[in-house]
Amino acid sequence: MLQLTKKRADRVVLYNINWQKFENILLDLGDVNTVRIAYDRGTLEIMTPLPEHEYYREAIGDIIKDIAEELDLDCQKPQPKGMRLEREI
Repeated sequence: MLQLTKKRADRVVLYNINWQKFENILLDLGDVNTVRIAYDRGTLEIMTPLPEHEYYREAIGDIIKDIAEELDLDCQKPQPKGMRLEREI
């Protein structure tokens, strides 16, 4: 049985999601990078960053880039990566 948390525009939490369902959801989403996904022992959280979070993320990234440039450091923006580790409980 799936259970949803209190409705919010930026976040959905699903419970009782097995590993295979989680993998299928990831396949369905493909390379969509507008959502953030967290999975822990049957609990799946799907989040969409709010516009103000994206603004600050970009602003902080620009500051780091400027500092690295001033210090003549090679700085590359990391690509978001997911880590998947299935564990038996």
